[in-house]
Amino acid sequence: MQSLYQILMLLLDVVWFFIIAHVIMSWLINFQVLNLRQPIVAQIWDALNRILEPMYSRLRRVLPPMGGIDLAPLVALIGIYIIRIVLTNNAGWFYSF
Repeated sequence: MQSLYQILMLLLDVVWFFIIAHVIMSWLINFQVLNLRQPIVAQIWDALNRILEPMYSRLRRVLPPMGGIDLAPLVALIGIYIIRIVLTNNAGWFYSF
């Protein structure tokens, strides 16, 4: 069961990395440092959107409209951190099997 705990933590780390990469990339695109006409940039952007949009769309339905400010990535990061805390505090349950 220890391996299940480690796999869950790894998956949370990967999702955390994808969200951070998506946020940074969105800033770079908005400040015109990156250009979506470049094929590799467009592919990475499309892949990150396809991975994260299902999670973001669920969060956006719950969050109130903020007038152009998207808080879905922030709420997702907080949610991932909360899940990590819960898993870490209950790690003994994973080790008992």
